[in-house]
Amino acid sequence: MKATYHKYILNFKRASGTSRGIMTEKETWFIIIENEGKKGIGECGILRGLSIDDRPDYEAKLEWVCANIHHGKDWLWEALIEFPSIQFGVEMAFQSLNSEKPFLLFPSDFTKGLKSIVINGLVWMGEEAFMKQQIEEKLADGFSCVKLKIGAIDFDKELQLLRFIREHFGPEQVEIRVDANGAFSEELALDKINQLSEFKLHSIEQPIQKNNTDSMSELCKKTPLPIALDEELIGVFTQTDKERLLQKIKPQYIILKPSFIGGFRGTKDWITLAEKYNIGWWITSALESNIGLNAIAQWTFLQHNSMPQGLGTGALYTNNFDCPLEVENGQLWYKDNLDWKFEIDRFQSQNR
Repeated sequence: MKATYHKYILNFKRASGTSRGIMTEKETWFIIIENEGKKGIGECGILRGLSIDDRPDYEAKLEWVCANIHHGKDWLWEALIEFPSIQFGVEMAFQSLNSEKPFLLFPSDFTKGLKSIVINGLVWMGEEAFMKQQIEEKLADGFSCVKLKIGAIDFDKELQLLRFIREHFGPEQVEIRVDANGAFSEELALDKINQLSEFKLHSIEQPIQKNNTDSMSELCKKTPLPIALDEELIGVFTQTDKERLLQKIKPQYIILKPSFIGGFRGTKDWITLAEKYNIGWWITSALESNIGLNAIAQWTFLQHNSMPQGLGTGALYTNNFDCPLEVENGQLWYKDNLDWKFEIDRFQSQNR
């Protein structure tokens, strides 16, 4: 058994904004495992400034993984506890290697094209006119749930945008989630959430910066609007620490990005705890290519969560890989009549 890793730069179709800044490209790495004539592929993707494993020794760790691939998935998962995106890539690569087809990781009614996954439409930050245009596009495309990134433009303008949506579409027509990416100050967060609650929103993600657990706990007690933890889960490695965090903050929801929290195994740990404490959850991508998104979508379907998931990110890039995933009327489908336009052998030779 041998493994190699290959870096790939994904280019956004248009600059995409959050409260942390503007993104024009995203780095990702693919791990390819070869054994007895078969190949499997996994994706290791980070978001700069956010992933806990955004570290100078990231590629050195990938090299180490390739040298130690013979130890197997479980041994590597434990050894990679501080590198959750590589845990995910290794899990995916082994699942791919051991599957009948390298991209058919978790066969189900989803991969047969019989059932779909309900997803939210993502509206990026930008000038008011640009955000309004995106909202209208998402609603025209049949999404019943939209997620707005907030916290980067003037808050009053963001309130006006929400007012615009609600003047045209009631809460029974479109569910709205907002994501502050930690943009609110601790002092003003509750006041801003109170103003947002006027618009009958589903939830707000990560209103204040992570690691302010006392303030987040108080917010979750007093909020008129359900709060979902996102960044707060990053870097919480042990089951004990995960349970302690949920017991202290008592959020209404948690949001699970496998690349940030240790792949399928790490995500399942959070789901088990969330259900123990009656906390809602949903799964989202961390802007992976279609290689990673495909794996996340297939696994998510098997978790039987009927809430809209955050998996509509495959069309963000100019140089993504064509695949059977398609979004129709706010749902993600796996069109098994469409082929992958990705040849592992050719990719390896082009990206050595």
